[in-house]
Amino acid sequence: MRKPFFFFFLLPALALATLTIATPTPAFAQAPSAPPIKIDNDFVHQQFGDQFTLLPEIGAAFGDLDGDGVEDVVIAARCKNPMLDQGDHNYIVADPFNEFFGYGDPRLTTTFSEGDPALRGLVVLIIYGTGPNTWRSATPKAKFVIVNLPFRTLSVRKMRLRKRTIEAVYVEEAGDFGISSALFFDGKKFRYVPMGGDMQ
Repeated sequence: MRKPFFFFFLLPALALATLTIATPTPAFAQAPSAPPIKIDNDFVHQQFGDQFTLLPEIGAAFGDLDGDGVEDVVIAARCKNPMLDQGDHNYIVADPFNEFFGYGDPRLTTTFSEGDPALRGLVVLIIYGTGPNTWRSATPKAKFVIVNLPFRTLSVRKMRLRKRTIEAVYVEEAGDFGISSALFFDGKKFRYVPMGGDMQ
C-alpha cells in the first residue's frame, strides 16, 4: 500500500521526464482465422477462475506488451484471492507496485488490507497471445495477474525506454494525488514506474 511519505520522496523524481508516453496504441485487427470472443465474466472465469470479476466500466486494452508481434490483452478486474487459482489456470501473480516501494512478494502483499473500498481487490489481468488466434488462443503464451495497482483507468501506449520504443500499460491512478504511471515488461518481469521515475 502507498504510504504518504513516498510522495514527498518521489516529487523530485516525478519532475524528471525520463518516461515518454506517446499516443494510444490502436487495437490490432482481428486475424481472419481468430474466433470471435467476447471479453466478459465467462471469458475471465475460463482463463483465470471464478475468483475474478470483470470491471466493464474500465474494460480491456490491446497491444503487444512483450514485443513478439502478436496481440496481447489487458483486462481490468477484481479478485478476492488471486493466489487461489494460479495452479489450476497457469497464471503468474506479480506485485510490481509494492516491489517499486521496496517489497513486492505477492504471497504476503495480497494479504494486506486496503482501506479504500474502491481499491480493494483491484487486479490487472494480462494475456500474452500466441499464433493466429493471439490472446484468444485456448493455450495463450502466458498469463499474469498484477495485484495492488491502484488504477482508475488503463490503456496501452507506446513508451520510450532508453533507446527503444516498447508498448506499456499506461495507468491513471486513483486517489487525491492524480499520479500517472506505467507498467511494462522488461523481458523478465513486469515493472512499475511513476511518470518521471527512474527506469534503470
